[in-house]
Amino acid sequence: MAYIIVGLGNPGDEYKETRHNTGRMLVELFGKSLDAEWKLDKKLNATVAKVKVGKTPVTLVLPETFMNNSGKSVKPLVTSVKSAEKMMVIYDDLDLPFGVSKISFNKSSGGHRGLESIIKSIKTEKFARVRVGISPTTPSGKIKKPKGEDAVTKVILGKFKDEEIKELKKLSKGVNEALEVFVSDGLEKAMTGFN
Repeated sequence: MAYIIVGLGNPGDEYKETRHNTGRMLVELFGKSLDAEWKLDKKLNATVAKVKVGKTPVTLVLPETFMNNSGKSVKPLVTSVKSAEKMMVIYDDLDLPFGVSKISFNKSSGGHRGLESIIKSIKTEKFARVRVGISPTTPSGKIKKPKGEDAVTKVILGKFKDEEIKELKKLSKGVNEALEVFVSDGLEKAMTGFN
């Protein structure tokens, strides 16, 4: 059974390079490292690429729904808890500072609407995720989490600055490695090497 890697974001040019599209951007970069050929899958309402890590088939999925409906694109691919355990979802996380990422498993959505939608659709939290920090920090590196819905919206829908895009590309190298380890050696090894 193929592994599934999902990059969360919003479709359309106006959301390109916004913080909320971090997951999508990182999966696109992972695809690029494997010469992925992307195609629109109308049934899934997602842009999909089939690649291989070693000899293992992997399906890369970028939902073309809005964030809070991401589960609709994932549900047809994940039909059991066993198949959920072969899925990794990459998304932006306001609880982590920008430039920091962590792999976790079997946790709640933490209020992330894209994740919430997936959990509801596949009826399990038993899947892996890469949480990628997008919160601004103080000069001393303390997290400055936005408070209130307007402030949160402003941060998550704000565009990355050029130097942040460079940072993200650097970060993607580590994420790519973690994804490859996840597929070839399993989640525990990926977590040990990455977190």
